[in-house]
Amino acid sequence: AYLKNHGRVHTGEKPFKCSVCGMQFSQSPHLKNHERIHSGERPYQCEVCEKTFARHSTLWNHRRIHTGEKPYRCNTCGSAFNQATHLKNHSKVHTGEKPH
Repeated sequence: AYLKNHGRVHTGEKPFKCSVCGMQFSQSPHLKNHERIHSGERPYQCEVCEKTFARHSTLWNHRRIHTGEKPYRCNTCGSAFNQATHLKNHSKVHTGEKPH
């Protein structure tokens, strides 16, 4: 089953379709996560501040606010960030690319 699901990454097959907006996904868990956008379901809760999240991975990223963990480091200046997207945005300082 794993190889069949993974194979869809390469074939582009997306057999799982959102009944609300029509967006399609290669794996059913991805559809389930997406459907929470429409339902408002937020089953993952931070134990520290009780904020809730639709995705487990978002909760894990959020926890770094409380722990102070900053695993993403800029190779140019050494600045550290708690999320990969923050590092990506920061990198534009060095490349001269305009932030959006």
